[in-house]
Amino acid sequence: MVFGWGKKKQEAAKEAPNDKTINLSDVPQIVTELRQLRQSQALSDIKRLRDATVPLIDDLTNIGKVLEKDNLNVDDIDKHLAIIVVRGKKQVIDIIKKGVTGIPKISSIDDAQELDSTLNQILKKVGDVLGRQTRVIHIFAKKYAEQLKNNLEVMNKNHYEIHDILKNFDSMKIISDEIMNVLSEIKNLQETRMQNEKKIVEITSHLSSIDEKISSIQSSIEEIKSSDNYQKYVELKKSLDEFETQKIKIKNDIDAQFTKISRPLNRYEYASSLDKDQKNLLAKLNTDPFDVLTPKNKDSIIVILENVRKAVSSSSISVKDVDKTLAQITETEEALDGFLKQVLAYFQKHEQLENDLNSLKPKSLISLEDDLEKNISFKEDYEIKSKTIKNEIDEIRLKIPQFVTEIEDKLRKFSNTKYVLDSS
Repeated sequence: MVFGWGKKKQEAAKEAPNDKTINLSDVPQIVTELRQLRQSQALSDIKRLRDATVPLIDDLTNIGKVLEKDNLNVDDIDKHLAIIVVRGKKQVIDIIKKGVTGIPKISSIDDAQELDSTLNQILKKVGDVLGRQTRVIHIFAKKYAEQLKNNLEVMNKNHYEIHDILKNFDSMKIISDEIMNVLSEIKNLQETRMQNEKKIVEITSHLSSIDEKISSIQSSIEEIKSSDNYQKYVELKKSLDEFETQKIKIKNDIDAQFTKISRPLNRYEYASSLDKDQKNLLAKLNTDPFDVLTPKNKDSIIVILENVRKAVSSSSISVKDVDKTLAQITETEEALDGFLKQVLAYFQKHEQLENDLNSLKPKSLISLEDDLEKNISFKEDYEIKSKTIKNEIDEIRLKIPQFVTEIEDKLRKFSNTKYVLDSS
């Protein structure tokens, strides 16, 4: 409440909306037409209110002029009180002179917003000064108080209506912009769906082609595997696998022998100053002697064993039973030739079997099996990709109806027509 006038919100009667089915493509034009219609209505109503406010501003200015000439009979009142009355009167007149200005003509929404701002400033300035000087005006200028109250009450009512119209228009603009944004989102989703559907067609074609390739490759592989030559290859491969079990027995025998002298060998490895090759050889003798028992390494192995013998004999390497250890070293040296022959015979036989196996293996089979593996991998990749894209399409199919409903709801907020969208 400011100087006795108030705000009363008037509710406009709402008409029951009419139903109308439209296509999604019709929405932009409808939104544009509704915006133009609402803008035209808003400007028309604001122009009417503005024209009704101009005389009130003129009256307010005239009241200020008349009040300025009226001495309010201050000569008949207390001197100190007269000073307060004159000062209050001067403040009111100054505000009316400076604060009550002309208001802009209306030809656009920008003009209407300027009008709203100007009226707000006028009412605030005049209302503030009248609020401060309310006792002076109501007691010593009663005939002006009623005029000011009536004048400002109507001005305030007009300003409130103007402000409310602009507020509703801004709300309508926001909603219409939101509708256009949702339309843009729907368009993007539809384009994405079309692109994804095209991709699904391409992927389906690729999968069909890959299936044909896989079937062809599998037929070729089956044909090769049904040949007599391949059967010989399989049998030889089985023989090779069985032969490789002999390595385990030879290795276990060698490991068992070298385990007997592992303690002095291990100590010799850390106590001796050997070159790099000898150190590597000694390390292998301690961990996996099978791999280094070759004719090439025989002399070096014997040197190492003899050096270990000397170290044990001279107590450089301490053992629990010197005689037993020396006997085990001798035993190892004596078994060395036998181990070397077994290892050499194994590798020679193994190499021969491998060569025979490679000569029998169909050269095209490797290539075919590689191609089969690649195509199966391609198929799996395409199937995963297809599933992902189909999920995206399903999500889009769910989203679009939700967006359509959102547009329908927003259209009802500023239209008397209930639009039903056909998005098919």
